[in-house]
Amino acid sequence: MRSAARRRSTRAGQGSGGISVGQGTAALLAAAGLLVTAVPAAHADTATTSAASAASDVTPGTETDTPSLVTGLNEEADAGVAAADAARDHLKARKNRYHITDTSAKDLASAGTTTDKGGRETVRLQQKYKGVPVLGGQYIVRMTKKDGRRTVTGTSGNYFTALKLGSVTPEVSEKTAIARAVDAVTAQLGGGLLRAPAEGGRAGTDGALTGSAEGVTILPQGTGVLTRHITVTGTSPADGMPVRQEVYVDAHSGYAVMQYSDIQTFGATGTTTGAADDTSAADGTAATTAADQLVVKGTGVRYNGEKTEINLYKDTTGVYQMIDYSKRPADTPYKGEMIATYDARGRDVSTASGVWPSGIKTFRSDTTDLDADFTDSGAVDAHWAAGKVYDYYKNHFGRSGIDGKDGFIYSLVGVTSNGQPYDNAFWDGTKMVYGQGGGDYRTFSADADVVGHEMTHGVTEHTAGLVYAGQSGAMNEAISDYFGNAIDLEANGQSMDDPDSGLLGEDLCTTKSPRECALRDLNDGATTSKNFIGVTFRGDNGGVHLNSTIFSGALWDMRQDLGGDLADQIVYRALSAYMTPLDGFTEGRAAVIAAAQELGVTKAQLKTVKTSFDAHGIVPGWERAIGIDTDTILSKVNVAGTGVSAGNGKYALSRSNEDGSEPYSVWVGNTSGKGTPEQKSPNNGDYNVYATTDGKNVAWAEFASTSVYFHVRPVGSGVDKVVGGTAANVSGLVLNGDILAYTVPDPYYGLQHVWYLNIKTGEIKQVNNSYVVATALASVRDGKIAYAKMWPESDGYKLGVEVLDTATGKTTLMPVDKSTTVGIGQTALTDDGVTWIEDDDATDSGQAAVKRAALDGSGLTTLTPESGTGSLYAYSVTASDDAVTVTTLPPATWWANDTLPKLYQVASDGKGGAQRVSCNRGDQVYAAADSGQRVLWLDGTTGYTNLVKRDRPAGSC
Repeated sequence: MRSAARRRSTRAGQGSGGISVGQGTAALLAAAGLLVTAVPAAHADTATTSAASAASDVTPGTETDTPSLVTGLNEEADAGVAAADAARDHLKARKNRYHITDTSAKDLASAGTTTDKGGRETVRLQQKYKGVPVLGGQYIVRMTKKDGRRTVTGTSGNYFTALKLGSVTPEVSEKTAIARAVDAVTAQLGGGLLRAPAEGGRAGTDGALTGSAEGVTILPQGTGVLTRHITVTGTSPADGMPVRQEVYVDAHSGYAVMQYSDIQTFGATGTTTGAADDTSAADGTAATTAADQLVVKGTGVRYNGEKTEINLYKDTTGVYQMIDYSKRPADTPYKGEMIATYDARGRDVSTASGVWPSGIKTFRSDTTDLDADFTDSGAVDAHWAAGKVYDYYKNHFGRSGIDGKDGFIYSLVGVTSNGQPYDNAFWDGTKMVYGQGGGDYRTFSADADVVGHEMTHGVTEHTAGLVYAGQSGAMNEAISDYFGNAIDLEANGQSMDDPDSGLLGEDLCTTKSPRECALRDLNDGATTSKNFIGVTFRGDNGGVHLNSTIFSGALWDMRQDLGGDLADQIVYRALSAYMTPLDGFTEGRAAVIAAAQELGVTKAQLKTVKTSFDAHGIVPGWERAIGIDTDTILSKVNVAGTGVSAGNGKYALSRSNEDGSEPYSVWVGNTSGKGTPEQKSPNNGDYNVYATTDGKNVAWAEFASTSVYFHVRPVGSGVDKVVGGTAANVSGLVLNGDILAYTVPDPYYGLQHVWYLNIKTGEIKQVNNSYVVATALASVRDGKIAYAKMWPESDGYKLGVEVLDTATGKTTLMPVDKSTTVGIGQTALTDDGVTWIEDDDATDSGQAAVKRAALDGSGLTTLTPESGTGSLYAYSVTASDDAVTVTTLPPATWWANDTLPKLYQVASDGKGGAQRVSCNRGDQVYAAADSGQRVLWLDGTTGYTNLVKRDRPAGSC
């Protein structure tokens, strides 16, 4: 295993310091799709003796030799060339400091330059390797240009010096990569239960998700991983929510190594712009003539009852549209920061994410006095607040709109979800989308901090570009909360001394008090040691909302102590001139401190900045302060969602090396934790995943560029044998004795089918040879296969659990009431029966029963009920002959620790009820039962992915 990645910051001309560890990059990439890991920090706010000698302080063979932060420079640069060229020349002339060997425009491409009125230039340079962009590889050079002189004042960012790839030509075709990406997203979003379609619907995804190729990208893990970047969009087959998933498919093997959502919400869950209506042009600018009136003053009433002035546009028909041209530069009469607010009522949220809904129109009125409908719809608040956000960024920072380039500002107001209220809002990369509230909630544009939050996501996208996953995503959320709150306070004249001043979303509710209504509180006191939650990318995109107030709380404390004007300047400067896409909490702290120093704060003020981060636990080695109640078998397991298997004292899992640069290999060890695990698969450049073991043999799937191969090998001594293969994508491998079962998605109908392979005879069969029957969630024991099943009958689709005896071909349906059952979950075969999850109530909040029966269907027992005392949000089960372990997954309208997957255990007869297996906070996923009550799983509490175990339940927590 390679050593943990290390980076370091330098401050020129200062005294001795230490070495800074780059948490953010490792946090996002080392986990590559499962858990956000964090590298232990040896953080220093100012480090090394000088920029010139900094290189000698970096440990050879680490993630990068390039310093993450250099401040205090005063070095002359060429004032006669473009800023990007001057920046590259500076880096080229100082290779001993920066270790950037190729500074050509091809491999260090300009990603934009901003210049403020004081002559400060911020140049962002995108790292490429052999012409291929590197994810998060962005380096910043800060300069000042005055009186014909240009001076470099500092640098920061991520530049990866360890990259060493041969060919950068993908072996996997674009078509295969798209298919694998769509399958990977479908698997992640599909949920834990097989569910029948709604009445009159057809089973399968029906093309609900589609993929588009975004090009080739290098993930900067170790020496680099070449991937095809695929964006998967559409509607989730599980809940109908919009999907925009960024997926990175290994270009050699075709395995999806990382995915995360790029829909940036206020709460936790081919693009065109412009309106296609009678008064709008194809590019989104309103078609104007000399008879149009670009700026007309109207009036409207906000939700809070305040009457306010609204800028409108009067078209040639005499209609007043909610378009604000008042922000445009005087010399560009038909361009500039046009703010337009569109009526999206009756539009489903799935039609508004990443696309422009056909035929949508701006809100319009026959008079300048907007009536109550404009208030109740949220249009007045959305339009008014968008103008306030624009004014804030322009007046405080000289920024021209969201993109800083006079770009248009679009808001879609009032979307719903499957005909029901949509209690959320998001930025999708081109526009703000606000949901129509219901019950306790107003339309989500009702609070200026929500509008400011979403528009700030756009500002972040056009500045630091913080990747919306893991710690960088939590910082993205934190900065949106910080500026959204600052804008709200300024626009409404609210003092920071108000006890409710740190609340976000507090004005969204119809009846609740602000404190009861608020969705987040910047004064919640969250710290890394008490509140940081390690979570999979499935859960809240790696904790972007769960962990955001740790960072935003530090910024808010700083704002309260320094005052809004200075604090806002510091945070904006840090965002726009220091932060880069993969920064985490440690880099974020360093960026804010460096920005404060650049702005000339006093020693006392600088101490306040540092103390603000200290108070929220963003300090050296904060990850080590998080406690657990489990036995760690393997720490820092670098693995995507390929699961864990256990049986008869052995475990199997797939994992990479620590920096994530190697494809996954299969490892086997003792469930006791004793001894050293052994690698069982070849390290051949392909991904060897979905490891499964019965304690005697281990099996896995090898993903290659055109096919998937099945391997079996003894857990002791013995050779690796390829026992079969398929061209399709596969998942869910389970092995017992001679039978290896697996699940294959149907590319045409969207259904899943369980197949099995007899490793002794080589026979391969589908458990139910029908393309219209779905089978999934299989388990194997003593030659029998249990699986969830869905099949069509004359009155609709039915669900059940079936057991196949592979020796005789006989099938037995378990006693599931097919007239009431709406979902069937994971099965678990034991020595004398089968356990499964069953959902019999489509109207409850997601609870499901855990049931058990003998292999002949007799002796039906409810282990945990569907509802009432002892009910669980059952998502998956794993069982030994003595106990059943249930993974629960409560619904998560707003993310919190108690909405994350947790483990419960119940005796095989159900007596005594269910007990918590572990009280660890954070994700508890991929549970695997061994013998007795022992269970293993992947745990994210520490911020790493750890393989842990408990030999008995913890009880109550």
